Amino acid sequence: MFLGEYTHAIDDKGRLTIPAKFRGLLAAGLVVTRGFDQNLMVFSLDEWQNLAQRIAERPLSDEDVRAFRRRVFSGAIDLLPDRQGRILVPPYLREFAGIDGDVVIAGMFNYFELWGVEAWQNVRNSIESSSDASRWEDLGI
Repeated sequence: MFLGEYTHAIDDKGRLTIPAKFRGLLAAGLVVTRGFDQNLMVFSLDEWQNLAQRIAERPLSDEDVRAFRRRVFSGAIDLLPDRQGRILVPPYLREFAGIDGDVVIAGMFNYFELWGVEAWQNVRNSIESSSDASRWEDLGI
């Protein structure tokens, strides 16, 4: 599982070092795609295949399903970390998420997210607000 928060630098070529704790889950490969909050989502190949299967089972006649497929699949790329545990994040994905320089890698249990430092700080400030406690109560967790 992917847990924790890490800050790593992305180099000029777009290479990002994956945290050592995550690498074992990514040995078979990974998929990076656009997130829903101006971030990137990174899935192990197994988790991606599970997600893709669930999406593929939805009817293409549903306009929302088609839009979701476009959003998730058109921006996705499958990658294999190099020997140093780095991945090459393509320019179009770095641009989408505003990633340049330092990158926050945030574990989300079955996937992890990549954020620009400032954007992540804004998210953290938002989710750490005590006013969110009642909102989360409605999740039934």
